[in-house]
Amino acid sequence: MTTLAPEHPDRPRIGFLGTGRIGIRRLQSLVESGLIQAVAVADPTPQMVNAALALAPQAKAVDGLAGLFAENLDGIVIATPSALHAEQSIAAFEAGLAVFCQKPLGRTEDEVAAVVDASRQANRLLGIDLSYRHTIGMNRIRELIREGDLGEIYGIDLVFHNAYGPDKPWFFNKELSGGGCVMDLGVHMVDLALWALDFPDVVSTTGHLFSHGKAIARDSETVEDYATATMTLHTGTVVRLTCSWHLHAGRDAVIEADFYGKNGGASLKNVEGSFLHFAAWHHTGTTSRRLTEPEATWPAGATLEWARKLASDRRFDPAADNFTTVSAVLDRIYAR
Repeated sequence: MTTLAPEHPDRPRIGFLGTGRIGIRRLQSLVESGLIQAVAVADPTPQMVNAALALAPQAKAVDGLAGLFAENLDGIVIATPSALHAEQSIAAFEAGLAVFCQKPLGRTEDEVAAVVDASRQANRLLGIDLSYRHTIGMNRIRELIREGDLGEIYGIDLVFHNAYGPDKPWFFNKELSGGGCVMDLGVHMVDLALWALDFPDVVSTTGHLFSHGKAIARDSETVEDYATATMTLHTGTVVRLTCSWHLHAGRDAVIEADFYGKNGGASLKNVEGSFLHFAAWHHTGTTSRRLTEPEATWPAGATLEWARKLASDRRFDPAADNFTTVSAVLDRIYAR
């Protein structure tokens, strides 16, 4: 049984826009942390609102963004369909609120850049649910890279296969979603690789997209369910990405990030097909040393990091420019 941390009246006042499967997880994590006050929730589905209020009985149900803006909030957590993210985030910044948004922040680089600029202009904190960088194993790998234990990194392999895929029709409408498995899953892995290397410039990107086993044009309006891409960094490092929905992978998910350097390698891998349990290894030659045991407490990491920052300093964080960098890579994969 989870014990709720005590809330204090000086904690940031937060509203929640969208309390479906993902939104309710964000709300629960923040309420249980005691880092915030859950003040108001908004969702068009009554049962979703009721589920949220069961977790945060002190909150009130309101009608959409306008209702949230009337509640004297410090910040807002957005978990709505992708096509709405940029517009809603910008509106929140214009209302003087900090924003934590479900990925993708926008469907294109231009949309993401507009949100980041609105964050800068409002001087308010922006966070995105790019959660895999919060795994313990990935943090240990980043330490190895920064300390030089792997030597110069020359190759990175990224894999994210989801045997199920999304269950909402709008995911398969490119105008609404921005893209398929690259936008949904690849965004996490591109962010992971660039974050691990402190966001070096990407000098070239190629991609190959498929739908139901057939190749499609990179600028097609058809949403891809399988994709491969290659990115070359200004350091010469080559990053290879493969991601998919509904792949015959023999397990629920394959999620892996392998880093190869002159002096060693390192891997983050999900365990036995789990979406939640990850372990990490440090490789030298033909031997491997386990860095971390499987852990499943990381998914709320991005949300909690945003809440902690918000409690101490709600101003614009220049690291938000990296969100635009990741989106620019996705645009190149899609030949936009």
